[in-house]
Amino acid sequence: MASNGDSNVTNRDAFRQIVVNTLERRLFYVPSFKIYGGVAGLYDYGPPGCAVKANVLAFWRQHFVLEENMLEVDCPCVTPEIVLKASGHVDKFTDLMVKDEKTGTCYRADHLLKDFCKDKLEKDVNMAAEKAAELKHVLAVLDDLSAEELGEKIKEYAIVAPDTKNSLSDPYPFNLMFQTSIGPSGLSPGFMRPETAQGIFVNFKDLYYYNGNKLPFAAAQIGQAFRNEISPRQGLLRVREFTLAEIEHFVDPDDKSHPKFSDVSTLEFLMFPREEQVSGQPAKRTCLGEAVSKGTVNNETLGYFIGRVYLFLTYLGIDKDRLRFRQHLANEMAHYAADCWDAEIECSFGWIECVGIADRSAYDLRAHTDKSGVPLVAHEKFAEPREVEKLVIAPVKKELGLAFKGDQRMVCEALEAMSEKEAMGMKANLESKGEVEFNVCTLAKDVTIKKNMVAISKEIKKEHQRVFTPSVIEPSFGIGRIIYCLYEHSFYTRPSKTGDEQLNVFRFPPLVAPIKCTVFPLVQNQEYEEVAKHIAHSLTAAGISYKIDITGTSIGKRYARTDELGVPFAITVDSTSSVTIRERDSKVQIRVDVVEVASVVKEVTEGQSTWNDMLSKYNAPSVPDDE
Repeated sequence: MASNGDSNVTNRDAFRQIVVNTLERRLFYVPSFKIYGGVAGLYDYGPPGCAVKANVLAFWRQHFVLEENMLEVDCPCVTPEIVLKASGHVDKFTDLMVKDEKTGTCYRADHLLKDFCKDKLEKDVNMAAEKAAELKHVLAVLDDLSAEELGEKIKEYAIVAPDTKNSLSDPYPFNLMFQTSIGPSGLSPGFMRPETAQGIFVNFKDLYYYNGNKLPFAAAQIGQAFRNEISPRQGLLRVREFTLAEIEHFVDPDDKSHPKFSDVSTLEFLMFPREEQVSGQPAKRTCLGEAVSKGTVNNETLGYFIGRVYLFLTYLGIDKDRLRFRQHLANEMAHYAADCWDAEIECSFGWIECVGIADRSAYDLRAHTDKSGVPLVAHEKFAEPREVEKLVIAPVKKELGLAFKGDQRMVCEALEAMSEKEAMGMKANLESKGEVEFNVCTLAKDVTIKKNMVAISKEIKKEHQRVFTPSVIEPSFGIGRIIYCLYEHSFYTRPSKTGDEQLNVFRFPPLVAPIKCTVFPLVQNQEYEEVAKHIAHSLTAAGISYKIDITGTSIGKRYARTDELGVPFAITVDSTSSVTIRERDSKVQIRVDVVEVASVVKEVTEGQSTWNDMLSKYNAPSVPDDE
């Protein structure tokens, strides 16, 4: 007899299979290059999938770019190596990989360990409490395990290659970027970008000028990103080419308040702070304003974007009870990050990260400033000049040249780059000992600095402005992941009129539905077809997408076909002067004059009126007509 865990997994898998079969059969998406056997992690969006994606992105632009007056850019996918070297991607954008020692098939090491632990926890009902606690702990610290620790766990649990049961190699890092070269010589290495953000950071100086040299401001970009995933799986959730929509909101690090925070401060939704995760507590409904005032969320601007992301996802049709905001644990956060939260959506694969909202401090702009030599900074002009104590480091170039010859410039730059603490420590040592050992990272060695080589002092200076590197708050949206979760959240089945089969329905809000309405002449009749064409012209003029179906199939079957595409309204032409409009989920119909059809559909699909408003206006019954 199957355990509870087994039956839950089976139900989830069966549900997913029905959804995926429907999506592929109706051409929402299909594996790319299918006639050649396909390529893992690459998918083509068909007509309804393209329309859903276009609608999601149009709403993203409206909800974020227009609402916040963001500056939208569009940067190349091919990125020079130096840019991604500065950002850290060349050295650190890796996953740990293991190989099947006989076939050479590659797997992500952490995925194999995660699958093993989850499988054991779900299926082994007789597991000792101590063993269950150990496996849960491994899952909690998975992101923090080194290559050696992952390798030890794989050996300890005797994990083998899932397809062949062969033994596995030790884990080793694999860089996920697709490498290329720019130009025919092969001398200019590049990569397909793994994110869109770097294009915004390198344009900061021009965007700041375009914005009138004022902070805060946000830049946004929608575009393709590429990651050479080791063993892509989970359909649209883990792919090698995908669409990202990213925002970089630049703000004064000393003032992260937000003038519109009060618009979202009363929202309540599931939040999962790190304290709850560590102590084994579940996510709970929390007021966003309280989370910010208590310091659970680091600042108002980060909180504002968390609130706006919640509204965006729920307006699209994501179930608010299967959406949570999970704070990154200390071991997941980059050392420079002030705070990070992920919007996670629950689907048949479990909780999936779909949006990351991070306060990245000033790391990115500083990294590109250091590598490029171009200061990516902002200015705050003072009403009155201010007296400030400034650190002055004055290398004596003549003495450094005599001592270090060709290395003089690098030693000089390293001295000038010292922090105040380092510089004052060196000054004290030089005064007491006459010389000091100093590490020059660009030379990868220590050098001896003598008292006559550098003058370090503090001076009172008058300043007319403050120059600083802005902090950045980054919401990053995985559009394909959001869309897949939306497909699952929108899908349901209901019995046919005869009750002998289950019909598939996508309950997309009109906002994202791939087609807003269908037009059906009730019977094949020249007069009705002319009326249908007239309605089609008026829908086109109103900018409403539609599908016209003049096949002789029964009206019930035509309804079922369009319900399966998630079309919210069906217009049936059964006279030359008026028609019925049927709403997908309630199946209730209203009768409307032909000349009013386009305006009624437009009003409801654009959210100016609700379907209930139309029921009242046209005195329609609240129960469905028999189909």
